[in-house]
Amino acid sequence: MYKNIEKQVKLALKDQVEYLDGQVVSKTLVQNELVSMTLFSFDKGEEISTHASGGDAMVTVLEGKGRFTVADEVFYLEAGETLIMPKGIPHAVYGEEKFKMQLVVSF
Repeated sequence: MYKNIEKQVKLALKDQVEYLDGQVVSKTLVQNELVSMTLFSFDKGEEISTHASGGDAMVTVLEGKGRFTVADEVFYLEAGETLIMPKGIPHAVYGEEKFKMQLVVSF
């Protein structure tokens, strides 16, 4: 089920995806019909534009600070904070500074 990550090893999720200048980087850990789990890094000023998901999307910031817009509401999350973005509700993600997050979507 898990891919692109070592098993049976103690690790820090924030260290499993690197920053790249001017980019959003993603690393998929799980992808199936029930759930997807992806790690992301955002360079400062980079974004994922407004879109809607086919499942409830839970983000947890691993490092730095990001801005999450869900419908017309804006949330600023820092390391250790979590937000659930409901299925079908438009949302966007913006790097207020360099930041990393874990995304889990349940379908």
